[in-house]
Amino acid sequence: MTHLISYSLHRPGQEYSRLYKAIESISGTYWHHTTSAWLVETPLSAKQVYDLISPYALDANDEIVVFRLQGDWYGKINESDGLNWLHKRKFL
Repeated sequence: MTHLISYSLHRPGQEYSRLYKAIESISGTYWHHTTSAWLVETPLSAKQVYDLISPYALDANDEIVVFRLQGDWYGKINESDGLNWLHKRKFL
């Protein structure tokens, strides 16, 4: 399964490297192309992904959401590695 993790971290100047490491540890297969969104492959549910990463992310004013991706996608990506990563996934 592929999940989209999207977040808004509202505290200026805070270091979020622990969050990034937590997301990377979910799966060895991930893509982080935009500032606040990651795609990760994992057999975990969206809630399980959230539960694993939220302790590293959330201050009271931060926001995070995890979606399981299914079906079609479309977009413009200038990075060939990212585009190849997406084309290899079925999102079923």
